[in-house]
Amino acid sequence: MRVTASRYVNRQVVRARGRTGWLPRLAVSVVLAILLPFGVSVAGAGYAGAAFDPDGFDFWVDSGMGPIKSRVFRAADGNTQRVVYALDGMRAREDLNGWEIDTEVARELTKWNINVVMPVGGRSSFYTDWEAPSTFLGVPAGSGSGSGSASGSGGLQVFADGPGKSYTYTWETFLTQNLPAALRDRLGFSPIRNGVFGLSMSGSSALALAAYHPGQFSFAGSFSGALNLSAPTVREAVRLAMLDAGGYNVDAMAPPWSPKWLRLDPFVFAPQLVANKTRLWIAAGSGLPTPGDPVSFDTGTAMGIEAIVLAQTRAFQARMLRLGADNVVYSFPPGGVHNWRNWENEVYRMLPELSANIG
Repeated sequence: MRVTASRYVNRQVVRARGRTGWLPRLAVSVVLAILLPFGVSVAGAGYAGAAFDPDGFDFWVDSGMGPIKSRVFRAADGNTQRVVYALDGMRAREDLNGWEIDTEVARELTKWNINVVMPVGGRSSFYTDWEAPSTFLGVPAGSGSGSGSASGSGGLQVFADGPGKSYTYTWETFLTQNLPAALRDRLGFSPIRNGVFGLSMSGSSALALAAYHPGQFSFAGSFSGALNLSAPTVREAVRLAMLDAGGYNVDAMAPPWSPKWLRLDPFVFAPQLVANKTRLWIAAGSGLPTPGDPVSFDTGTAMGIEAIVLAQTRAFQARMLRLGADNVVYSFPPGGVHNWRNWENEVYRMLPELSANIG
């Protein structure tokens, strides 16, 4: 049975308070991070009836990356003031956003009179502006065989063509300039006091957008995000994850020792979130499967990955506590692995907070 918002409004939510148990788990996660890149999204975790949603419509916007499609779902009451952006994971496809493919969140959000914007694409991008197109050894895109697949390892695609390889990713510019301007001019959507949420790769991206663009985003949610990118071995894990998710070179996003790594790290820019008073929802599962998770290799992998991001999330929580943050709700449910079932349920838990802090 699908989890609904009402079942979780008053339970399984932990507000900011002292924690001391995350350090031992972090030590274990440092080792696991090399073997289990946290960018993997586990397939087959959605609900029956998900995939293409006829209630949405394609919304194309020109950008420095060329025309980019988003999927837009209108609020039930027709308002144009309440808007949320739903960011995809590391294996984002070019036809539909994962939130539409694997979940039913758009239908629930629109019932709450929230307009939903789902950008399409951005595989391995961290939704930031890159330094250059992703290439290896100076070999231009399109020189490889294109082996690999969207559902399996993309490590053999390092020389293949694809988004962000023949051009430079400029996703932050798109999400904070091109897209909101087009939504305002063509649909009348408000470009201020929007919400944004993301999972895994885009969990940290959602927080970064809120930190650096507080006029646009008054609410941000991170589910199973990498929230301490400066921790030992995490940058190496990002490198491996990008190779696996389409054959991308992380150096094109942020070269080694580049200050951009600090700009991307929620642990570093946490004071900005506190100063902005952005309302935040920070969540990670326990790594234990729920009754709806099948006994499978994918579930086992998802358990290990979620244990890593739980340690990252606990570290971020400790950081915010030291900063005296009072603008955060933490959600640590007793079950939940690194898959869409966990993230969909988290949206339903988050909905009352999101609704109260946008528009």
